[in-house]
Amino acid sequence: MGANRPAAAATGRCAAYVHGIGLTRAMAELHADLEPVLQRHGRRPDGLIEVLSCAQERYGYLSPQLLREMAAQLRLPLSRVLGTASFYHLFRFSPPAPHSCLVCTGTACHALGADALLAALSAEALAERGVDLGVVRCIGTCSGAPLVVLDGQVWNHQSADGVLARLRRLRP
Repeated sequence: MGANRPAAAATGRCAAYVHGIGLTRAMAELHADLEPVLQRHGRRPDGLIEVLSCAQERYGYLSPQLLREMAAQLRLPLSRVLGTASFYHLFRFSPPAPHSCLVCTGTACHALGADALLAALSAEALAERGVDLGVVRCIGTCSGAPLVVLDGQVWNHQSADGVLARLRRLRP
């Protein structure tokens, strides 16, 4: 820390002040439940992925404010935190929809029509129904192919018409 910059504790600001981000202590307290994982890693940069994962699990997505706070707490440039988070497809930067629909694209599901199923679902306005559509490489229950996972529940032997009928009954 430079001689002309006050220590974070002396100014009543969190460590983010030191990095010029200017987050207040109240903003840092908003995400106090991340403190155990930060402490486990000694606030070292090598804990970044676990901190990102913990935050995603807790809040459902990584907000700009949360990413700035993580950068400050881990003493990393915001660009490194954003670069790491955006590199891994499992991290999201906007709130999730109320429902999640994943189509398995593993070998058995692919051979039994997953591509057509995914194309049919992609043609629908699922976001308007509160559904995030995605793919998963393999669910591991190939005997039920093609498979769809809706809100954590696995559906075996699915067709586009059957999945769409179920999705239309969901409330956003």
